[in-house]
Amino acid sequence: MTAVGVVGNPRYAELRALLTRLVERAPAHGFSLHAEPDVARLLPDRLPILAHGAPLDLLITFGGDGTLLRGARLLDARPVPILGVNLGRVGFLTTATPESLEDALADVARGAYALEVRKTLMSRLLARDGGERSVERALNDVVVHKAGVARVIPVKVFVDGEELGQYSADGIIVATPTGSTAYSLSAGGPVVVPGVDALVITAICPHTLAVRPIVVRGSSEIVLEPTPPWPEEVLVSYDGQVGAALHEGDRVLVSRSPDAVHLIRLGEEGFFSRMRRKLHWGDLGGRQVRGGETGDR
Repeated sequence: MTAVGVVGNPRYAELRALLTRLVERAPAHGFSLHAEPDVARLLPDRLPILAHGAPLDLLITFGGDGTLLRGARLLDARPVPILGVNLGRVGFLTTATPESLEDALADVARGAYALEVRKTLMSRLLARDGGERSVERALNDVVVHKAGVARVIPVKVFVDGEELGQYSADGIIVATPTGSTAYSLSAGGPVVVPGVDALVITAICPHTLAVRPIVVRGSSEIVLEPTPPWPEEVLVSYDGQVGAALHEGDRVLVSRSPDAVHLIRLGEEGFFSRMRRKLHWGDLGGRQVRGGETGDR
């Protein structure tokens, strides 16, 4: 039997029906299902609970990219393939839809899929005395940002021991190529094609016109160091899902993790096709094109 973990976002009304379809098809594919508690209780005959650290051959996530990221975190760096079924608006990291669920299950069961190995980040939170307060991994990004009132925070940024500069901004994002199409993109950062060995440093609403996103080597160590005057609360967050408050004198060290996340990709669609379809890349917004020129620029 193939041990399959199931993670889902109960806020989606169609989740219950999709779980029923999954349960009906699982025996035919030799899937043994185990679900997180909030998912298991949606079914009359509850699925076995997905125990922390339980051995898995496959993880299925029902939701958007946030649900997939949460599923990846639950795997705790184990190289388990993830099949993302998109119930959200974009779902850039997912590969299946509710309409294609049965076909997706059949393809996965017979191994008819590609596997994208996505690099991750390791973030170490160091106290003023050098002690290590925590270590976290992230697939998309590590972000140092303010909380509460609308005011900028000063953050010194170092790359491989050399000071890049002091930023005054709402925060600083360090993103992987996978995360370059997430928060970093919304903050004006570049898209980095998966497989490129690079990291992106993007300031959130910088208080100067002289700051732009910067791409550095994937092997670089990046240090984010908030400096006085210290705002009321400064946070560090990982994939926008978990985080911690920073104390005065704390530093965040970000580098590439040796661990990776394994995403299942179905069909022939490539990265740029997915960008055009899901991010509307190059979309003229319905404007007519005449004689090689847009009718309204």
